[in-house]
Amino acid sequence: KKKDIEEVFRRFEAQGPEPEGELFHTSPYTLLVAVVLSAQATDKGVNKATPALFAAADTPQKMVDLGEAKVRQLIKTISLFNTKAKNVIALSA
Repeated sequence: KKKDIEEVFRRFEAQGPEPEGELFHTSPYTLLVAVVLSAQATDKGVNKATPALFAAADTPQKMVDLGEAKVRQLIKTISLFNTKAKNVIALSA
């Protein structure tokens, strides 16, 4: 019921009015990249790879300039890294 759903969300908001995720990020862009990388992977695994990635490229243009091969190298510890590197470059472009 709509009333029950609203009550659940009211309780969530009371418990944590400003929820934070587990993924390391420094901006909305890096959060988007971290979310893309987290598919079929653990947040812990993503958090091991993203500091070096974001140190090298923390904006869309820097990511495109970094290139797919370098992104692939920086995220190779994450599952499906080949496809993810391609998708990160595509979303950055």
